[in-house]
Amino acid sequence: MNSISVLHIDLFQSGKNASGFYFNTMKNHLVTSHKHIEKPHRHDFYVTVLFTKGKGSHEIDFQKYEVSEGSLFFMSPGQVHSWELSEDADGYIFFFSQEYYDMHYVNHQLRNFPFFSSAVFPRKLQLESSGLQKELTIFKEIEQEYHSQNLMKEDFIHSLITQIYINAARQFAKEYDNFASPASVSYFKHYQDFENLLEQFFTAEKSISYYASLMDVSSKHLNRIVQTVVQKTATEVITERVVLEAKRMLMYLDESLVEIAFRLGYEEYSYFARVFRKSSGMTPTQFIKKYKS
Repeated sequence: MNSISVLHIDLFQSGKNASGFYFNTMKNHLVTSHKHIEKPHRHDFYVTVLFTKGKGSHEIDFQKYEVSEGSLFFMSPGQVHSWELSEDADGYIFFFSQEYYDMHYVNHQLRNFPFFSSAVFPRKLQLESSGLQKELTIFKEIEQEYHSQNLMKEDFIHSLITQIYINAARQFAKEYDNFASPASVSYFKHYQDFENLLEQFFTAEKSISYYASLMDVSSKHLNRIVQTVVQKTATEVITERVVLEAKRMLMYLDESLVEIAFRLGYEEYSYFARVFRKSSGMTPTQFIKKYKS
């Protein structure tokens, strides 16, 4: 089984721009980075992409999205992605390390933005004409600043990045009415606590009661929180997180299906296979054939 490469930010940076931040037009990026990005891959950094021309598809963690003018994508470290784009595809792309962002926003976490906070939220916004023009102005400002030697350059770039993310979060709230309500804003913070715990313990703990006890709430209330924020049960979110990790492992680990099931906390492979099939609609073997063919 071939492994999926993990791309590091220094692969894309020249010495003069080795700051933990990278910016380019999509057309240039696709040409200069072709050897790194032509196959499915992962990053150890955060990525934002805005398409202004072209069509195609963009697959992020096995979820396929349509690409067209105004498609705005957000990716977190560790996500597997690939794309099939028309030859005229263009736009802008920037990415940065966690350390780069933290240097300027010690008290603000990227996970506060819904598109970076959870595997269950979509990683794409489709901008209409007015929204696209608004974002284009900011992207072009970043481009100009990136190539400058201006005083407080990094601070200005950080402020522009944050504008893009705040605009996107507001657009996200408009598209997802439940998320915009005052109750949901409060619930969203609790939901983030749940997902943070899930990230730590999902291979060992898969019961709602375990996470509810850590959060000092009842299982019923935790379910209410999760359903309000993402319209899914807590069990569904737990299972989806496990299956997502299983898909990643099946793609890039050279281990047997039984070993992968055991890594994810399943002593019986047959039970793991049933969970995987119920969630994804295919068996682990069928998944491998689909994505490794």
